Amino acid sequence: MADLGRATAFYRALGWELGADSNDAVTFLRTAGPVVALFPLTELAADAHLSPERSGFSGVALAINLGSPDAVDAAMTAAAGAGATILKPAESVFWGGYSGYFADPDGHCWEVAHNPGWTLDERGMPLLP
Repeated sequence: MADLGRATAFYRALGWELGADSNDAVTFLRTAGPVVALFPLTELAADAHLSPERSGFSGVALAINLGSPDAVDAAMTAAAGAGATILKPAESVFWGGYSGYFADPDGHCWEVAHNPGWTLDERGMPLLP
């Protein structure tokens, strides 16, 4: 997001509920379906090991949240085996979780993450605090 505050206000005006884990660096929003997470463009690009200026990076990354670091490793291996480009190998990250990034064959950026602070429902969807 070019302006996290502006983007947060926009999506809240749509009626999307702010998640309790939101802060000045990230916004989590509840929708009727997936969780939407908003990050500043430069921060998200850096986290995925991309350059926002020259890569064509749009500032959007889709995320898959899994139940363990082992599940993240398995998903990253499966993505690579299916033809994904690994952008950032899975590793322990500053916020206490474990994540990696890959690009699908069309260049879309995906994060595969385990957040030990989030519970996943029976469908594997995160339940925001």
